Amino acid sequence: MKRIFLSIMAVAAVFSAMAGGRVEHFSMKSEVLGVEKPYAVYLPEGYDSSTESYPVLYLLHGATDTFMAWPVRGDMLRITDETLAAGDVRKMIVVMPDASGKGERNAGPDMGYFNVKGWSYEDFFFSEFIPHIDKTFRTIASKEGRAVAGLSMGGGGATVYAQRHPDIFQASYSTSGLLDLYDQLVQKPRPYYDIIWLWSVEQTSPVDFLRRATPEQIATLRTVRWMLDCGDDDRLVKTNVDYFIEMKQANIPVEFRIRDGKHNWAFWQESLPQILRFSFPVEKEKK
Repeated sequence: MKRIFLSIMAVAAVFSAMAGGRVEHFSMKSEVLGVEKPYAVYLPEGYDSSTESYPVLYLLHGATDTFMAWPVRGDMLRITDETLAAGDVRKMIVVMPDASGKGERNAGPDMGYFNVKGWSYEDFFFSEFIPHIDKTFRTIASKEGRAVAGLSMGGGGATVYAQRHPDIFQASYSTSGLLDLYDQLVQKPRPYYDIIWLWSVEQTSPVDFLRRATPEQIATLRTVRWMLDCGDDDRLVKTNVDYFIEMKQANIPVEFRIRDGKHNWAFWQESLPQILRFSFPVEKEKK
């Protein structure tokens, strides 16, 4: 009888170790873009057995990648499970949209998070994608229940989205973000589609946005919590410093970390737990 009890306990321990969230793949038909757009979703442990509504983190990938970048290269399932299990982060849904291009290495036409001629991705994201997520999953469909984060191109996208839509997101986190353009990025000849993409980044520069922002816009930006990090050996560190300086000059609260690292997945995997904790921390009881 004792052996049977021990065996049951061992099996229970195995299942307990296996417990956690899951990543699933979905798609939706976009009328704005005229295509079927795929996306991935992390659903936390207990999602199916509860009636609870969850906050949503929109986690954006970088250039030349797809909606599967964070799940595959970023090891986000393991990292998210471990971070949520620590107990200092609220259980959340993590949505990973697709902003890949049609060309080689997922670049080329239609890459990016902004509107360009013939491809209104930002319009799709806000008029179709977020409403679709709120309708499909049990979300907290309000500013308090949404955060946006991303790496590289996605870091720029997360920052611009929160600048332009501060009524939608309560937190924005950029890791190794492309937050502005400077000469080193545009000196060499580039294909037409790359020029279009760079033009869209230039037109949506978060640094330039701050320099031109009205007092009313500055006030709305203070309703969002801002965080960015970047590696000290990352070619984009200058754009992050420029952005941080503009935020401080505008007296907008922002956190900034320069850590040892490069523009690679080793750095971004280390960023992910901080993204999760910053987006939806567990509120500490007041003594």
